[in-house]
Amino acid sequence: LKENQFSGIIPSEIGSLTNLTDLDLGGNQLSGEIPPEIGLLTNLNILDLAGNQLTGTIPPEIGELENLTELELGGNLITGAIPPEIGDLESLTFLHLEYNQFTGSIPSEISNLTNLVWLNFVHNQLTGEIPSEITNLTNLEGLSLAENQLTGEIPPEIGNLTNLGGLDLSWNQLTGEIPTSIGDLTNLVKLFLNRNIFTGVDESICNLTLDFTQHWYFKIDHNNLCPPYPSCIEENIGNQNTENCD
Repeated sequence: LKENQFSGIIPSEIGSLTNLTDLDLGGNQLSGEIPPEIGLLTNLNILDLAGNQLTGTIPPEIGELENLTELELGGNLITGAIPPEIGDLESLTFLHLEYNQFTGSIPSEISNLTNLVWLNFVHNQLTGEIPSEITNLTNLEGLSLAENQLTGEIPPEIGNLTNLGGLDLSWNQLTGEIPTSIGDLTNLVKLFLNRNIFTGVDESICNLTLDFTQHWYFKIDHNNLCPPYPSCIEENIGNQNTENCD
C-alpha cells in the first residue's frame, strides 16, 4: 500500500495479520505512533513505514520480529532513544532510521546485528560516542552516521569493517586523530569525515584506493587538521581550523 495518500494512524488491528511476511506502508501521510501490536507480526521479513509523519517512539515490541531482514523507518518524526530491543533482530540486513528525531546514544546491542549490510542513522539527534561494538558488524557495506551530535573518537577497531564501500561520519562533533586503521578499509569508494573536530590524520589514509580528488567520493574539510597533510589528500583538504597548530 506504499505511495498513496493514506492518513490517520496505523490501526492496532494490524496485529491480527499474523501471516504477513511483507508490510509496506511507505510514502503515505500516516501519523500517530507505531502500534505495539506490530510485534505480533512475527512472520514479517520486511517492515517499511518510511516517508510518513509517524511520531512517538519505537515500541520495544519491535524486538519480537526475529525474522525481520529489512526495517525501514526513515523520513518520519519518531523521537526517543533507539530501543535496545533492536539488537534482538539478528536477521536484519538493512536498518534505516534516517531523518527522524532520535536522541540518546547508539545502543551497544547493535553489535548483535551481525548480518547487517546497511546501517543508516543520518540526520537525527544522537549523542555520545560511536560504540566500539559497531565494529563487530563485519558484513557492513554502508555505514552512515552523519548529521548527528556524536562525540569522542572513531573506534580504532573501525578497520575490522573491511567490506565497507561507504562510510559517512560527517557533520558530527567527533574529535581526536583519524585512526590509522581506516587505511585498512580498502573497499571504500566513499569516505566523508568533514564537519567534525578531528585534529590529526597520517599517511595511512593513502592506503585507500578511492578517488581523493573528487568531493563526491571524499570529504575531510572543516576539521582542525594541521599541516603537513598526507600527500593523497593535499588537493582536497578544504578549509581547516589551524589556530592551534604549531
